[in-house]
Amino acid sequence: MFKKQPKGLIAAAFANMGERFGFYTMMAILVLFLQAKFGLSGSNAGIIYSVFYFSIYILAFAGGLIADRTRKYKGTILTGLLVMSLGYLLLAIPTPTPTPNYTLFLVLTCLSLFVIAFGNGLFKGNLQALVGQMYDNEQYGKMRDSGFSIFYMFINVGAIFAPFAAVGIRNWWLSTQGFTYNSDMPALCHSYLDGTISADATASMQKLASEVSGAPVTDLTAFSNEYLNVFTTGFHYAFAVAIGAMLISIVVFLLNKNKFPNAKKVVKGASDVVDPDTIVMDAKEIKQRIYALFAVFSVVIFFWFSFHQNGLTLTFFAKEYTDLSIISISIGSLTIAGAEIFQSINPFFVVFLTPIILALFGWLRAKGREPSTPKKIAIGMLIAALGFVLMAVGSYVSDLPLHSTINPDEGGTPLAQGLRVTPFLLIGTYFILTVAELFISPLGISFVSKVAPPQYQGIMQGGWLGATAVGNQLLFIGAILYTSVPIWLTWTVFVVACLISMGTMLFMLKWLERVSK
Repeated sequence: MFKKQPKGLIAAAFANMGERFGFYTMMAILVLFLQAKFGLSGSNAGIIYSVFYFSIYILAFAGGLIADRTRKYKGTILTGLLVMSLGYLLLAIPTPTPTPNYTLFLVLTCLSLFVIAFGNGLFKGNLQALVGQMYDNEQYGKMRDSGFSIFYMFINVGAIFAPFAAVGIRNWWLSTQGFTYNSDMPALCHSYLDGTISADATASMQKLASEVSGAPVTDLTAFSNEYLNVFTTGFHYAFAVAIGAMLISIVVFLLNKNKFPNAKKVVKGASDVVDPDTIVMDAKEIKQRIYALFAVFSVVIFFWFSFHQNGLTLTFFAKEYTDLSIISISIGSLTIAGAEIFQSINPFFVVFLTPIILALFGWLRAKGREPSTPKKIAIGMLIAALGFVLMAVGSYVSDLPLHSTINPDEGGTPLAQGLRVTPFLLIGTYFILTVAELFISPLGISFVSKVAPPQYQGIMQGGWLGATAVGNQLLFIGAILYTSVPIWLTWTVFVVACLISMGTMLFMLKWLERVSK
């Protein structure tokens, strides 16, 4: 798998793996942390989540512009790692819950998220550009797609274990304070303290409170305050894991800095090239390449709008409609259970499936039948649509009730355990979506690195991430649909979005194949 790859690839992958471990530790718990910390509804938590996810990727434009102008990709990447570490530190500092000053603490949380997003903007796209520069060498050019697939696989190794670390620390802290985990309890506690809880939900809360405390609970007000504070403090400690992961990435990057290529000089329309490291490209070719890239950017918006629901509506679904007892893991006296565990399934499948997908593409390449990168992306869109078809059919057949009927903030009562769906519905969906992801994300990055004019490598990688940002900004629509229409209809919207992406990509296919030759 590593044969004929440039020596800097593995070093870059390991540097990114540590950063992704920290990032996905945070993303596994972020939306649930916002709900538990501030009592936010799914829609409001979804807005913050989508704005944050948007910021992460749109700021890659700024990071790419800085690196392209200074030609100091390595320095920009290192700065990004340091800035992200600061943001995680701010989130890791425990603050009381319920918050004594709601607005102040919510603003501080959002500020911490912005610091992380800015650091990520300096880091993410520029590291991808650095990897792409390795394949500008003719010796490695034919291995570009497989190289980016390997790079993508390695960064997901970190993402596999991140949710378990986050959940493990949160549940460990609960156990040290005499509590056990229950996914419905934070919402019930907030509803009780706000006075919006119904009589039926209060009775359900009384029973659950005794279960998570291991003893009868008579004062629900005191219990609610204590449980929320312990629960969210565990989340704060989980954010601290990200700091350690970032430090590992910094060390790996510094130790391998000399293995990464230096940015090449570019001369527009020059007739004579004195320096062998200088790349010549005329204005017409530059324009055609940029047009092609922006066409692809506009298409993948719909994919990311659908795919990144894994951290939002699919996480809500795991928490509220899925039987989590089936996938709980016990380690001694510690039980690792929670909706966050599902966040490890996608990266696990990335690592498991990447060698298989690479072998498939290698076999097709040997027979001269390997699809072009744009065609692979179109196929990925179709596969993603099938993943949401499974969710739509599973939700419809299970006859799941509207969200309002199980939401304590709207006078509803959490869904009884016996009425919840099997976790294999989500696992199957994640499997299909991961196959789609492997046809789109690493190959899209590869396409950008191949087509982008050399002087715009950083900003074009930022453009790919910027398209992801726009899709992420639309994530809140999913949260609104989830809380207001039948669940099956929510997933159907994502089916349509993915099919639109596929159709548009196929319409542009011949042009994109011509430009990328």
